[in-house]
Amino acid sequence: MKRLLLVWLCLAVLCLAASAALAQGNKGTKEEAVAMVQKAVAAIKADGKEKTFAAIDDPKGPYRDRDLYVVVYDLSGKCLAHGANPKQIGKDLLELRDPDGKYFVKERVELAKTKDSFWQDYKFLNPANKLIEPKSMYMEKVDGMLVGCGVYK
Repeated sequence: MKRLLLVWLCLAVLCLAASAALAQGNKGTKEEAVAMVQKAVAAIKADGKEKTFAAIDDPKGPYRDRDLYVVVYDLSGKCLAHGANPKQIGKDLLELRDPDGKYFVKERVELAKTKDSFWQDYKFLNPANKLIEPKSMYMEKVDGMLVGCGVYK
């Protein structure tokens, strides 16, 4: 009986470890986030803002992959495109805070004054699992806008 219990315990631990590994495999990587931003920046330059923003806003479009999605802000903090939350489009988000009280959009705008690209850490709702998680956002400045994509840690 003890042996059977030990076997079941080992199987349970293996299943939990496999679940954790699979869940981690479903998260986007920093390299994928940078590539998605660069793809969006290239599209803005080649196809224009209107067409690219429509593609970014499309939940089944090319700027959404697992927990990765592209966002675009102007340099005053107004959301121009958002791959995960269309309710934010057109809104001034400069005063938006994460759960720790960090003004993360305001910080992005400030960072863009001295950098053409950067990473920024904050906490945000992960649309894939609906949990608040630590996140790192990669942003590039282009034509008076910030184009970004983040990874959940």
